[in-house]
Amino acid sequence: MENKKVLLGMSGGVDSSVSALLLKNQGYEVIGATMNLYEGEEEGTCCSTSSTLDAKRICDKLDIPHYTLNFKDEFKNHVISDFIECYSNCKTPNPCIECNKYLKFGCMRKRADEIGCKYIATGHYAKTEYSEKYGRWVLKKSKAGKKDQSYVLWNIPKDIIEQIIFPLGDFESKDEIRKIASDNKLAVANKPDSEDICFVPDGDYKGFLERNSSIKPKIGNIVNKDGVVLGKHTGLYNYTIGQRKGLGISNKVPLFVIGFDKEKNEVIVGEEKDLYKKEILVCDINLLLFDKIEKPLKVKVKTRYSAIEADATIYQENKIIKVEFDNMQRALTPGQSAVFYLDDIVVRWRKDNVKNLK
Repeated sequence: MENKKVLLGMSGGVDSSVSALLLKNQGYEVIGATMNLYEGEEEGTCCSTSSTLDAKRICDKLDIPHYTLNFKDEFKNHVISDFIECYSNCKTPNPCIECNKYLKFGCMRKRADEIGCKYIATGHYAKTEYSEKYGRWVLKKSKAGKKDQSYVLWNIPKDIIEQIIFPLGDFESKDEIRKIASDNKLAVANKPDSEDICFVPDGDYKGFLERNSSIKPKIGNIVNKDGVVLGKHTGLYNYTIGQRKGLGISNKVPLFVIGFDKEKNEVIVGEEKDLYKKEILVCDINLLLFDKIEKPLKVKVKTRYSAIEADATIYQENKIIKVEFDNMQRALTPGQSAVFYLDDIVVRWRKDNVKNLK
């Protein structure tokens, strides 16, 4: 008999709740799992007490088992530590990407194996399917347009793509999902989406860093490209590439953060034209569609979750990929991810330890 047992990550929100309903209706043996990730979970976040209870209530209604998985140590070691390390090194992290890699498709995948689940599922807007053209299972964009979440899934191990199910991949809007929840009398049908970083629910990431790491305010100089001091900053972690407001300096033309000098504790500013680059180097490669990029490849590239895809050519040399954009790109930021697409298929992505070239 085919193993249709699936471990579904449930946050207590409408997406994962409808995913549970859809999977059950498709004949899967669904087990709901909510991850307990950090101490002092605030209400309204994806792993708060109320969210865990919401997930359990949905499972009870659908008559499927629900478990809470304690991954606090793993979350601290992989996600929070990376968050702190990035800001310590003048990068702007995306903790959801690290969480997907190490928790949702790492720890939860291991737990699925332990309880005999062939599949793992989440409520992400993305798709997996077998590609005859490429002769392998691939990760693809969903039909949800701007809601597509394939960008934050780039570092899923390619050897488990075949065992991953995204039940929402063929839906075009969140309204469709809420209607399914409402029609089936799921109590979370109108529950608001969680927009903030789950472990920084008040949005004060600076305060979080100061309370949970050795990062503290350290005054330094704000300088232009020539090293001329224009003002003072309150700590490198308080600034990001492309920032204009809050610099506390005046100039005849607007100035933006264009870089950092960690050793000198300096924020470097320039004019808007200085934010534009045409080439970057990226590392931390996770190839999903190919084993290696053997020759120059034309792709679409996203450099932020909300960014518009840009045309580019990529070249691989050992563990580094060079990206040459067709057109200049604004505010490419170390710590973010560059994700490559061929049509709607993810070629690969890597963490943008990005070195700007020109």
